[in-house]
Amino acid sequence: FNLHTSTMANNNNFDDMNAIHHIRLFCADMVQKASSGHPGAPLGLAATAHVLFGQVMNYSPKNPNWINRDRFVLSNGHASALLYTMLHLSGYEQFPIEQIKNFRQLHSNTAGHPEAEFDGIEVTTGPLGQGLSNAVGLAIAQTNLAATYNKPNFDLFDNYTYVVCGDGCLMEGISSEASSYAGHLGLSKLIVLYDDNKITIDGSTDLTFTEDVIARYESYGWETLVVENGHDNVEGLREAIEKAKKSDKPTLISVRTIIGIGSSKEGTSKAHGAPLGEDDIVNLKKKLNMDENKKFYVPDEVREYYENVMNEGGKKENQWKEMFEQYKNEYPNESKEIIRRFNNELPENWKESLPTYSVNDAPKATRALSRDVLQALIPNFPELVGGSADLAPSNYTLLGDIWTDYQKDNRAGRNFRFGVREHAMVAICNGMSAYGGMLPFGATFLNFTGYCLGAITLSALSKHRCFFVMTHDSIFLGEDGPTHQPIFYYNLCRGIPNLLFIRPADGNEVVGAYINTIESKDRPTILSLTRHGVPNLEGTNAESVSKGAYKVKTINSDNDEDLDLIIVGTGSELSICYEALSNDKLKDLKIKLVSMPCWELFDEQDLDYKLSIFPSNVPVLSVEAGNSDSWHKYSHGNVGINTFGLSAKAKDLFVEFGFTADNVADKSLALIDFYKDQTFKSKVLQPF
Repeated sequence: FNLHTSTMANNNNFDDMNAIHHIRLFCADMVQKASSGHPGAPLGLAATAHVLFGQVMNYSPKNPNWINRDRFVLSNGHASALLYTMLHLSGYEQFPIEQIKNFRQLHSNTAGHPEAEFDGIEVTTGPLGQGLSNAVGLAIAQTNLAATYNKPNFDLFDNYTYVVCGDGCLMEGISSEASSYAGHLGLSKLIVLYDDNKITIDGSTDLTFTEDVIARYESYGWETLVVENGHDNVEGLREAIEKAKKSDKPTLISVRTIIGIGSSKEGTSKAHGAPLGEDDIVNLKKKLNMDENKKFYVPDEVREYYENVMNEGGKKENQWKEMFEQYKNEYPNESKEIIRRFNNELPENWKESLPTYSVNDAPKATRALSRDVLQALIPNFPELVGGSADLAPSNYTLLGDIWTDYQKDNRAGRNFRFGVREHAMVAICNGMSAYGGMLPFGATFLNFTGYCLGAITLSALSKHRCFFVMTHDSIFLGEDGPTHQPIFYYNLCRGIPNLLFIRPADGNEVVGAYINTIESKDRPTILSLTRHGVPNLEGTNAESVSKGAYKVKTINSDNDEDLDLIIVGTGSELSICYEALSNDKLKDLKIKLVSMPCWELFDEQDLDYKLSIFPSNVPVLSVEAGNSDSWHKYSHGNVGINTFGLSAKAKDLFVEFGFTADNVADKSLALIDFYKDQTFKSKVLQPF
């Protein structure tokens, strides 16, 4: 089953340049109708797109989720008009002419930058460099699945990953991180076509970007090729891609193009980010001997050509299906596992291996408890892969002999040594998630979320199924000091839509955090974990983490009526709150202790449940070792930290910043006194 011959045989009777010119004009019309967009890159890259979609890639528009399709990533996502044009020509049902004409309009499938919820768009791109970095993850996933499931005469997973990127992508630091890692790993099925047009928004790259890109990528361990006159050199593009396929390295092809070619703005930054203008498009059509009155016009011979491409792709898919049917007969267990993984179904009885904890167990850091859970999960979860950004001994993601490192000579390995590349690590995890059949995670310190933020945001936007083990999650990491202490990152992470931020308090809540992480199939999770040890508390449990907040204990009241105060804590501070309940200052008061490991899950509960946790007329004191500004959603007073931290031993920082049982007791009394004899609504009651 040789599925990687060219999609279309070279057809000497077909006029490639005619197709390329119509692709250019189609893109220009799209941007012009929207009065918004980026026409320059699509004009320069039309030949590249035609060669990829029309002659090189294996894909099946009638089944966009075919497992072994070649993946295409438009890393310079501002050139989205080009991608939408190719998806339209190729026969993707979600991109009919009506959607093309609705480019950049409300609720259209053709957003300003590609969004992966639509068929044919592998990853959401726009922030430059992210797509190229996602592609490294896509390429890694292919090699890992191939090493795991391919058998003699059964190359189930052998697709290529193609990327188109621009100067801006290569300037972004994330692309350096990801490209360096790809070179180290020797990802030979990753082929990047660099739109080397020497123009950015500000003007010529002479202003900002004069490095030798070819030498840079050679130093990473990549194959490098150059295609001159790439805006119309179809044969040169084909030959370069065929050479790239024969390399045992990832390949960067520098495609020398002219931005906005043919327009009056060609070769300038004016072609980058604004419509060409009706007069310019008319003149361009005249220059190409085309009817200036026709818009969104594609001649029959071009449509027929791409219909043939679609049909050829369908044949390739059917050949693969025939192979998979034979594979099922010879390897029934492996085939069932592949189907389960790509359907995002969980292994049977997977929770049975999870640990449980009691108050008699010795205190442990939640990062160590996380390691316990991962060690229990790994043998039963072949799709669970991940690693750390050079902090594995600190993140506790070194799991011993239960798995091996993924390296160039061990593609079946599942532990990834990402190196000091936090931003690329998250983007690569996003790419692995996008490939399908993978549940990836990355790990670093919570304070280094700042390095990862762009990729975490796209992970949430794209609904990727992945998670991030973020340890050393408070000032109590100690002597490393304020450069490493994540004062405001709780708020920042909680502010990202479609992202779970879970801060477990002890062993049972760590187990609950992992259960919710694994069962969340359309959103990523950040696990916020401690460096220092915490006790296992009576009243915590794994099941209640799914509620986001729940009652742990009440003193001096059997039914939570006539409460004087509610104390709510997260993470390691819950044990401080627990200790405060035994303080003599509070011994006669009716107080409920609430654990709140995840705001997002709590906000999804119904109003009755929310009011059972935070009823009206009872003041709420929050205790958390981070910025307290956002706690106004739930609490009336806070024990928090709204300054940078300090370098000191954790035991001294507890006292310095007031995270002691005695201070919590004092603040409790002050809050009760302030609200004495007042009536007030619960903070969870809002007018809209």
